[in-house]
Amino acid sequence: MSIPVQDRDRVATAIRAAEARTSGEIVCVLAQTSSDAGALPILIAAVVALALPWLLVAFTTMSVHRILLLQTVVFVALAIVLCLPRVRVALVPRAARRAVAHRAAMEQFAIRGIARKKDHTGVLIFVSLAERYARIIADQGIAARVAQAEWQSAIDALVAHMSGGRIAEGFIAAIDVCGRVLETNFPRTETSRDELPDRMHLI
Repeated sequence: MSIPVQDRDRVATAIRAAEARTSGEIVCVLAQTSSDAGALPILIAAVVALALPWLLVAFTTMSVHRILLLQTVVFVALAIVLCLPRVRVALVPRAARRAVAHRAAMEQFAIRGIARKKDHTGVLIFVSLAERYARIIADQGIAARVAQAEWQSAIDALVAHMSGGRIAEGFIAAIDVCGRVLETNFPRTETSRDELPDRMHLI
């Protein structure tokens, strides 16, 4: 699922509006998938293709040539189907998918430079579509004063819109909630300045 440029612009506008009221900063990341399970579909396709000739030899009178041809066709067809993004992700257990998505969120927190913000008041809003995973990660300056539970309403708003395919609306709603939490605890001052880009990052 892609997100149009105009929707990304709306998210960027929402970030700027929220940050205008706080010394904190908000970074948004949208991932198509966090899993890299490319080897698993190929392994499954190979195992099925290798087992197929034994079954055909035992229960049919096919020629060796036809068996080998069918084996190749089965391997290629299975590999293509199992490598489809939705199918590939579904092959991974739910707990493993969430763990991989969480690790991706933590990596994005570091990659986007949130931890390098001077007063450690940055927030990451991370969504991984394939894993149906949403997470808000606050830097240590915020975590020391704001309980993780306070971000739940932002997650709820994000997930509610995402379930209907309204990605931009989900991010905008979450940004608004995060902005209000940050404004309450870290109001903007004369020395506040933006250190991070106001945009949605797509990975």
